[in-house]
Amino acid sequence: MTATQGPSAGDGAGTPDTSSTTDTSAPGRDTVAEVVRQWRAVHPGLDTGPMEVIGRINRCAALFQQAEDAPLRRAGLTRPEFDLLGALRRTGHELTPSELARETFSSGAAVTKRLKQLTERGLVERRGDTRDRRVAHVRLTDAGRELVDGILPSQLAYENAVLSGLDDGELGDLAGLLGGLLAQLEGRLGALRA
Repeated sequence: MTATQGPSAGDGAGTPDTSSTTDTSAPGRDTVAEVVRQWRAVHPGLDTGPMEVIGRINRCAALFQQAEDAPLRRAGLTRPEFDLLGALRRTGHELTPSELARETFSSGAAVTKRLKQLTERGLVERRGDTRDRRVAHVRLTDAGRELVDGILPSQLAYENAVLSGLDDGELGDLAGLLGGLLAQLEGRLGALRA
């Protein structure tokens, strides 16, 4: 098992052997450290550096997905639905479904499904393009705008609490490092897709 595999969906760090006596709950230890230790024992010549970064990013993402979004759940929204509503709110204008797919890093089919659900709830509305009937334009309703504006402060406060173990300097450093990594990956992977 690698640090990016595991039996639970989105785990990202693998599941260490439960027979291990290493305490991964000790300060400075995490589940990925144990996975890496196990791989080094099996393959001592391999460079596990990428695993230590990607495994931890995947594991953090999985834990965030499990722990966060309490304010969204209380409002009856999923994170992908909120991201779609948020894209409409922050851009401040109508978007086509394909533009929403790009803004939310989602597939067209996923956006179509979410738009149907959000339209039924009265949070978004669609109108046809006057020049091309195949194109739809999506905008927030007043209820959708009020919902986003009402949830955002509590969602940000919740996310701040999740990250409260890091001080401002650490948060800034981490945001900068992740921003640099993301820019590289988006550029490289975007060029590969072109």
